[in-house]
Amino acid sequence: MNKYKVGIIGGTGMVGQRFVTLMENHPWFDLTVIAASPRSAGQTYEQAVAGRWAMTTPIPEQAKSLIVMNATEDVEKIAAAVDFVFCAVDMKKDEIRALEETYAKAECPVVSNNSAHRWTDDVPMVVPEINPEHINVIAAQRKRLGTKRGFIAVKSNCSLQSYVPALHPLKKYGLESALVCTYQAISGAGKTFERWPEMVDNCIPYIGGEEEKSEQEPLKLWGEIADGKIVKAAGPAITAQCFRVACQDGHMAAVFMKFKDGRKPSIEQIKADWANFSGRAQELELPSAPKQFLHYFEEDNRPQTNLDRNTENGMAVCLGRLREDSQYDYKFVGLSHNTLRGAAGGAVLLAELLCAEGYIDRK
Repeated sequence: MNKYKVGIIGGTGMVGQRFVTLMENHPWFDLTVIAASPRSAGQTYEQAVAGRWAMTTPIPEQAKSLIVMNATEDVEKIAAAVDFVFCAVDMKKDEIRALEETYAKAECPVVSNNSAHRWTDDVPMVVPEINPEHINVIAAQRKRLGTKRGFIAVKSNCSLQSYVPALHPLKKYGLESALVCTYQAISGAGKTFERWPEMVDNCIPYIGGEEEKSEQEPLKLWGEIADGKIVKAAGPAITAQCFRVACQDGHMAAVFMKFKDGRKPSIEQIKADWANFSGRAQELELPSAPKQFLHYFEEDNRPQTNLDRNTENGMAVCLGRLREDSQYDYKFVGLSHNTLRGAAGGAVLLAELLCAEGYIDRK
């Protein structure tokens, strides 16, 4: 197969590093360009991440000798060298929005891990198993930007993966509301314990902006396209509280859900829906797609972050402890790997979907 040439913008940060590892031996994608801040530009990638490589696997050989380009000044050169880019830069939101549009207007598709464009109404925010049809809004976005190839597509917040995929197949029963408490790993802040020693033996009951994202972004995922824009759904209503906890990787959620009167499914129905749930990613057999998207554990003490976050290469969602609740109808626990399914891996899966559906072509 003639592979797609790929660039990573913001390749020295934690999510950027994860992107680099996921490009190693990818069957469709060939890592051609890495770009970062002026501080890293001009160095080899190995030099640029020396002393701050945060992955548990070594730097891929292919990436070591790549000369890091300037993410903001080399846009035209990068756009000419690749078929599309992943974006995981650490900048102010208005700067990210402007940079991603600059790449798109240079006719370079952008698949972003950043939150800056998640509420731009013609930018699809996609979990391939949940709302693949939202990529159809790209035609309207291209018209606005005046591009033929270029566009921006984004993935949703990392913590959503631990509970939204479990709620999604239950909407047909009249899912009315959910209360969600998330327990989020430190890699979600781009940290390791060496860099954040105060997180050892600690729990912080606040993550800036996270609760609003947890409550509102699912409504965009469940929305629909109207007049070239994505209109968010009216419900189900979600209220969230988000904690930072002393785990390196893996976001967990405690979820309570309520159904409209008379439509409450049985526990057996819910488990069957979870077991049978698949989406466009599985239908297309995309390289990064888990064969079984939702894994349910019958054991009382599962899923566990350390044991289960890497299920199906970290791309599956693990569920457990489904039971009736005294105030809501049911409660359960969810777990997802935040830098794989929740961040870089989810973006890679989205890029695979965009390639398979013809939105990204080879130059």
